[in-house]
Amino acid sequence: MRYSFSAAHGVNTVKHRSSPINLYYSIVLGLFPYFYQSTPIMRKNFLISIILLLTLNLSAQKTYIWCGTLIDGISNEPKTNMTIVIEKNKILAVENGYSTAGSNDKTIDLKTKTVTPGWIDCHVHLSHETNPNGYIERFQLNDVDYAYRSVVYAKRTLMAGFTTVRDAGGGVVISLKKAINQGLIEGPRIVAAGTPIGSTGSHGDPTNGYRGDLMGDPGPRIGVANGTDECIKAVRQRFKEGSDVIKIMATGGVLDVLANGSGAEFTEDEIKAIVQTANDYGLKVMAHAHGAEGIKRALRGGVTSIEHGTFIDDECIELFKKTGAWYVPTVIAGKSVADSAKIPNYYPPVVAKKATEIGPKIQTTLTKAYKGGVKIAFGTDAGVYRHGMNWLEFTYMIEAGMKPMEAIKAATISAAELLGMKDQVGSIEVGKLADVVAVDGDPLKDSKVFGKVVFVMKNGDVYKQ
Repeated sequence: MRYSFSAAHGVNTVKHRSSPINLYYSIVLGLFPYFYQSTPIMRKNFLISIILLLTLNLSAQKTYIWCGTLIDGISNEPKTNMTIVIEKNKILAVENGYSTAGSNDKTIDLKTKTVTPGWIDCHVHLSHETNPNGYIERFQLNDVDYAYRSVVYAKRTLMAGFTTVRDAGGGVVISLKKAINQGLIEGPRIVAAGTPIGSTGSHGDPTNGYRGDLMGDPGPRIGVANGTDECIKAVRQRFKEGSDVIKIMATGGVLDVLANGSGAEFTEDEIKAIVQTANDYGLKVMAHAHGAEGIKRALRGGVTSIEHGTFIDDECIELFKKTGAWYVPTVIAGKSVADSAKIPNYYPPVVAKKATEIGPKIQTTLTKAYKGGVKIAFGTDAGVYRHGMNWLEFTYMIEAGMKPMEAIKAATISAAELLGMKDQVGSIEVGKLADVVAVDGDPLKDSKVFGKVVFVMKNGDVYKQ
């Protein structure tokens, strides 16, 4: 199945307005300085207003979402004619039938749609997006340029139905996360890796391909570490900078300008030092890894997830099951780089060669890992292809042999478990954050329906309808 990664992705946003309660609250506070200057009757009326405000707050507006079909992220079968009741930013109830809202409440009618939990992409890069000028732009663009672009990519991702993402590396993304959390811009909830950690000359060394006088000797501060002491320091630096997860480069990669795209690039002791230090700070470790030896070292070293995993072998599969680690395949990334490599001069020749050899193999690897009983979580490597097309990974996962419901769970409850957020997101259950997505059609019968997102709610706020 072929898709154009440059296809336009239209969105329809809903502007948020302050609720009547908040507006009333603001008016009362604004009048407060005049309280002591007013007449007794005016003071009495002011106090009545305060009481009315408290009464309104006690009966806060609820939102009733009528779901024609509900896939809750937990059950193996969809439910029909259901209502999700939301109060503030959390799910208050999940009820059979179409419940009647109160006079102060709001109803959202999705009777003709399929409703799911907000989707989770466990591997994105919101600070950049593939283009034929990407390599030269590293010398032309400032961090602020990437930051402005990331705002566009973040909103596009949210509008595609992804309410939570794990960003796998980007210097400006920690600040992007803060801006989203503060309500300054629209985007998904972000679990940010910040600067990845690699060894000298590895996939994580930002000076690869530079001429000799520009290479220098980058160290832990910018994510290059050799030996256990530097690896420990690099993790602590990431924690200092605000990373939520540690990303390591356990093997070579496709898009760097080095010839070897799969060789191991950390010793097992170095990985163990990274994992131990990260765990000390309450952080998990995700490992970029293509080659089998690097995957095995990372799994024995204690990482939480393997990203890409192109050359997973039988021993790797047994280690996955023994350690309980997750596999995040990113099939769409493999297909995308293989397609881009066919375009003359899109990549440097050394990159095009690796993209052609490695990219097409990932979907077959997913089939092998899935049949072998490895835990699968949804991730796409967005940025290697156009942001907002993340949903195509559902299609490729199903093509690889996963049942549609399993693919949905990989992007909801399973992804939430990987991120350590299972108590907050990943399913439509009482007490969880109100992240809700609706599509026009039945995604269990037609995977293209995942690309027809018509409703997005994150944290109780509607962003698309």
